[in-house]
Parts: sequence; structure tokens; C-alpha cells
Amino acid sequence: MLDKLEDINKRFIEVSKLIVDPEIISDMKQYIQLNKEYKDLEPIIEVYKTYKNILSNIESSKEMLKDDEMKDMAKQEIEDLSNEKEILEENIKVLLIPKDPADSKNAVVEIRAGAGGDEASIFAGDLYRMYINFSSNKGWKTEIVDIAEGTSGGYKEIIFNVSGEDVYGILKFESGVHRVQRVPQTETQGRVHTSAASVVVMPEAEEFDVDIKDADIRKDTYCSSGPGGQSVNTTYSAVRLTHIPTGIVAQCQDQKSQLKNYDKALKVLRTRIYEMELQKKLEEDAKNRKTMVSSGDRSAKIRTYNFPQGRITEHRIGLTKYNLQATMSGDIQEFIDELQIAENAEKLKEGVGSPE
Repeated sequence: MLDKLEDINKRFIEVSKLIVDPEIISDMKQYIQLNKEYKDLEPIIEVYKTYKNILSNIESSKEMLKDDEMKDMAKQEIEDLSNEKEILEENIKVLLIPKDPADSKNAVVEIRAGAGGDEASIFAGDLYRMYINFSSNKGWKTEIVDIAEGTSGGYKEIIFNVSGEDVYGILKFESGVHRVQRVPQTETQGRVHTSAASVVVMPEAEEFDVDIKDADIRKDTYCSSGPGGQSVNTTYSAVRLTHIPTGIVAQCQDQKSQLKNYDKALKVLRTRIYEMELQKKLEEDAKNRKTMVSSGDRSAKIRTYNFPQGRITEHRIGLTKYNLQATMSGDIQEFIDELQIAENAEKLKEGVGSPE
């Protein structure tokens, strides 16, 4: 383990020098990548220094064993330091799990109402507010890209960007089918109905992640049907982009400006093309080991929100909590933490990141 940490420390020193090199700074793509690597290595280096210090103290204590007067104290110190060393080694194993390069990216989130009619649209709106509150608490910025409102409130579909630190790495666990059990507003008999909404979280692709040629894009403009007043609905400000080679479509009608809508739609298009490749990797991971991140068509039921019982069940790890109101208000960090722990445990089982 120490050899592996020594190698990482050498790389950290090398990266530290590179990120202040004027030649590197002038190459934005390389500078961003090295800056990200520096940030990823920093917590490992902090633990490495502590680990090295513990090993040094153990050796010093072993020397003290030769002194009869210091023997008992030295034994106790070795025992305490060895316990510390074991705990630290477990932490190091987790830190050495290779990070998904997409984890540090911003995210594009799509929420679609599923089975359940108007109630499903209302629930999609509840999920949107849950993520907006969660993002706000994290200090992240959110921006609507496209919206299709439900007939009785909520949304048939809503797409929004989330930008901040490590957004995708945290929100990726939310992809999948979310199910709600409650008495709908429209229900007169007081019966509990089950409805669903699907959530798709994609890492936002940057320009250098996906190269899209202008000739491969077909652009269509149309009148926006969303909220925003007369000027939105009577001008061709909404934009639909089609990537001809893949058939992937992205649209935006949130802004009054066609140019702004085009930029937003292009960002989503680039993200969907990038995500198509990412899905292949996720499906490959799912074949090799159990993963907490949904892949494929995202049809897996991941979480149930039971309003009459005030209960949330996280199906992937069998976790049940009775704090429904807090959860719907955006308090979902505990679920994400538990899913991250389970994901790391599966990676460690597989031997990902284990020291040579």
C-alpha cells in the first residue's frame, strides 16, 4: 500500500508543478484536466501524510521496547497506533477506488411523469422541487431547459441543468423509477393510488468531450407552448436540434431568445450523445458487479414514497426511513451517502482500487 501511495505522491508533486506552468495554463483543456486531477489527489495525499507519520511512530515505539523502563508504555502506544493504522488503511482502500471521470461534471436532469395520469405529473413536480431544494442547500445552481406542464399541476416532463461541485457524482444515484403511494387530490373515495415518475441524470458534456459537426445538426424552430407570455408564444423562439448520425433530439423553449434556446439545446444534445457512450460503460459495469447506479432504460424501481405511512423505501439497499416530509423538502443526502457506501463496498469486493 505504501508503494502505491508513494507513486501517487510523486504524481501529485508533478501535477502541482504543471498547473502553474504558463504553457499549460494557456491550454484550457489540459489545464482543466490537470486541475481536476490535483483536486482528486489532494485528499489521498492528506491521508498519505498521516499514514506515513503513524508508520514512523510505530517504528519509534518498537525501538523503545528495548528500554525496560519504557517497555509497557511502548507496548500500549504500538497497540493504539496499530488500531489507528488499520482504520486508516480501510479509508485508503476507499480513496484508492478509481473515480468515475464524469463524477465531477455538472448534470442534466430529466423528470418524466409515468403511469398514474394527473397524479404522476403532480408527483413529477414534487420530485423537481425536492431536487431544487437539495441543490440549493448544496450551493448548486439550477436552470430549466425544457418544460411540459401537467393538466392539473406538476409536469409531464421537465428538464433542467444543475451546476456546481461534483454534481453528477452525487445525483447519479437518483436515476430510475420513483414510485408514490398516496390519496390523489382528485380522489373522492379516499383510496390510495400508486403513481410513478422516472428520473434520468446525465453528466453534462463539455465541448471537448463530444465533437459535433455543424453539418450533422438539423435545426427546427417553432412557437413555444410553455409559460412566459405572449412574446414567447408568438415568435419562433423555441429550438429543436436533431443529431442526424444518431437520431438524438434535444429541444429548448425556456428563453425568449432563439439564440439562448439554441445554446441550451446544443448543451443537452451534446450531453445525450456523451451519455449514450456512458450507458455502454454502465451496462458493462452492471454485468460485472452489482451497481447502485441504474443503467440501460432506467426502468428499475429504485424508491417508493408512501405518504399514508410517512415512509420512504430505498429498494436497492433495503433501507427504510420514516422522514417523508423532510425528504420531499430536499433532505436526500442520507440516501445518497448509504448508496455511495454500498457502491464502494461492491467495488472493493471486485477488487477495484485495492492496493497491489
